[in-house]
Amino acid sequence: MSTSEKSGVAARRFDVADAAVVLLDARLTVSGWTADAERLFGHRGAEAVGRPVADLLMPQDAARLPELARRCVRDGRWTGLLAVRHRDGHPVVATVRVLPAVESADGPPRWVALAADTAGTPGWGMSRGVLERMAAHSPIGIAIVDTDLRFVWSNAALEQFGGGPGRERIGKRLADIQPGLDAAALERVMRQVLESGESVAGYEHAGTVRSAPHRETAHAMSFTRLDDDRGIPLGVYYTVVDVTERYRARARLTLLDRAGKSIGRTLDVTRTAQELADLAVPGLADLVTVDLLETVLDGGEPAPGPTGGPLDGPDAVPLRRAGHRSADEEAPGDSAGIGRVARYRADAPPITALTGGRSWIEERLDPLAGAWTADPSQDGVAALPGPGPHTAMIVPVRARGTTLGITTFFRGRREEPFDQDDLSLAEEFVARAALCLDNARRYTRERDAALVLQRHLLPHRLPEQDAMEVAACYRPADELTGLGGDWFDVIPLSGARVALVVGDVVGHGIEAAAAMGRLRAAVQTLADLDLPPEEVLAHLDDLVDRAGQEDDPGTAPRADGVRAKGASCLYAVYDPVGGRLSMAAAGHGLPAVVAPDGTVDFPELPPGPELGVGGPPFESVELRLAEGSVLALCTDGLLAAEGPADRRDAAADRERLRQVLERRAPDLDDRVRAVVDALVPARPPDDVVLLLARARRLPADRTVSWELPGDPASVAEVRKRTSRQLCDWGLDELTFTTELVVSELFTNAIRHAEGPIRLRLILSRTLVCEVWDASPTAPHLRHPKTTDEGGRGLFLVSRCTQRWGTRYTQDGKIIWTEQSLAGPSF
Repeated sequence: MSTSEKSGVAARRFDVADAAVVLLDARLTVSGWTADAERLFGHRGAEAVGRPVADLLMPQDAARLPELARRCVRDGRWTGLLAVRHRDGHPVVATVRVLPAVESADGPPRWVALAADTAGTPGWGMSRGVLERMAAHSPIGIAIVDTDLRFVWSNAALEQFGGGPGRERIGKRLADIQPGLDAAALERVMRQVLESGESVAGYEHAGTVRSAPHRETAHAMSFTRLDDDRGIPLGVYYTVVDVTERYRARARLTLLDRAGKSIGRTLDVTRTAQELADLAVPGLADLVTVDLLETVLDGGEPAPGPTGGPLDGPDAVPLRRAGHRSADEEAPGDSAGIGRVARYRADAPPITALTGGRSWIEERLDPLAGAWTADPSQDGVAALPGPGPHTAMIVPVRARGTTLGITTFFRGRREEPFDQDDLSLAEEFVARAALCLDNARRYTRERDAALVLQRHLLPHRLPEQDAMEVAACYRPADELTGLGGDWFDVIPLSGARVALVVGDVVGHGIEAAAAMGRLRAAVQTLADLDLPPEEVLAHLDDLVDRAGQEDDPGTAPRADGVRAKGASCLYAVYDPVGGRLSMAAAGHGLPAVVAPDGTVDFPELPPGPELGVGGPPFESVELRLAEGSVLALCTDGLLAAEGPADRRDAAADRERLRQVLERRAPDLDDRVRAVVDALVPARPPDDVVLLLARARRLPADRTVSWELPGDPASVAEVRKRTSRQLCDWGLDELTFTTELVVSELFTNAIRHAEGPIRLRLILSRTLVCEVWDASPTAPHLRHPKTTDEGGRGLFLVSRCTQRWGTRYTQDGKIIWTEQSLAGPSF
């Protein structure tokens, strides 16, 4: 059989009995046309005979005709496909076999063309020899295993993966030939194909093959069951294609995608560094360490560019371990430890990468090389791990032109060394992590500054005083910075009194906190003047109005509306001697009083305008508190979970607050937290302040008061009474200084005022002396010269007491002093 017959249309699919016969002369002109040809192509014999066969072919095949004629003469025959033009114009694709006719002695040879319609036929049939050559010479690895999954045949292309030629594979299992692959998983797929008869295509599998024992390779495999003519399974036919590059590219993209999702989920520097280490193990490395400059961990600003300072000696730039991850769960933890100093030799690769700002890679580490640290035994030193790691990379952590630290990658379990593709991948996601680390560093710096500001704006601790037991809770809406515009204050006043303040500046964040700080400082200053609550708010209102007028008119207002104008404040003063409470509000309301029996009352407080917006004057209200009563003062944020204040029902707000205040708690601190937890969600929509103050009363025997005529003879009497009272209180050590203070104040009152003079002594945490007269004129402290005969009275008073001052009443003024119960300090 000729080559053309073996490689052309198979004879077993070409039925001569059904073929249309056409006779051609030496010039390839039709000389015979059968009825079968007429039926197949539509042309009648009279129309076809005498025409060149090229006229009957479609143009593309007519152009091939000279070449096909030469092949017929050369080979003596030809078989192939030709498109013949049907009588109605459509093409008929036919399988054509051209054979020589019986040659005559008197002329050139003639040809017989046998044509069969290809419509409805499955295509060419191939002989076993053709199929065997196609499989044997295929560039794709091909193998056949029997029903016991033992090799019975494989092609030469499969040898590229190692394991020897096909004859050496016969009778062996996959695990015997490729021990570096997960043979059990692959055989499970083969058995599934044997049992179900369903082919599996594109099954990817990664492992090490004998041709590349130190490198992980990936393969795409397809499995098909082979059956005999009766449908009985004979085995499995599978193909193998090396897809390592595609597999690695996909793994890199997956790792980068994970980096975008898993790195930088928080604004914490150490947490972000650990996320970087966690990401790279085991996807890229077996051990990863992240060392950052100490200034980065503290939120500081490192110098731009690579680190240029010394890295050893007393002035070394400190590196600290911020992230560590090992694939070996049984290995001991890193000696440096998170947060500990990582100190390297000045000539070690980590320092070279840090100072140069360029990555470093070593495909094969020298096992005889020295350690990277100057003293591996030193606690906290990040020593190069033992003989396990055999390849390493170091990538500087750089963001916005600044080096923040280094990331070191090791491999020990996998024998495949790092290559340039691995380094490019490491640089890519370290660069992404570096931006997150720099953002976290900047946030740490800003948040630390904000917290310092907040600590200075709000009370560190509540001051000690005898008037009230106080507990407070502050919860900002901005949980990241912890800053807000709400504030509270507890300010001890003269006469054992105390001022309670809660306020609210519109907005959140550092701008609101700064505005709040100004208002708080102003309230404290005004409180020192011992003004009534309504006057404190009036002065505060003027201050806010002036501050608003001083703002730069060209500055665009903030979108969140942060401003001091429109802020609210409630100011209350409690006197434990008489149990009187006076308070006034500027746009702030809903104070509550919890009686000792647990009932809750809401005193009617005259509404006042917000600060700085103008309106009617402020008014105060005065009421008496029974001892043990609890005063509750809050900002609007306490009830903001139900919506803005202008949309809420005031009666509903009071009822909600009443229900939680009626719940008893053993401790005032527990009570204030319980109220806030009950009314405020985990993420409050507004800043929240709640202040609870339990009223105390000074015992009657801790205060005395006398009224004496404004006569110089009264000075001796008041000294005598004062001495006797201090003896009764057991304060004999204060007698001398107190008599001096009382006599000087009494003498000044007699000299500058008319009418009777009152003296009150109060024993609290300090000894309070108060002298009242009807004159509105305030005394002034003078610093007399040595030649002056007088003017030293208040100077002596100021030296003998802790503090002193003046407070005005409706019918005069009070000069007061406070002395420490520990005795004089001069």
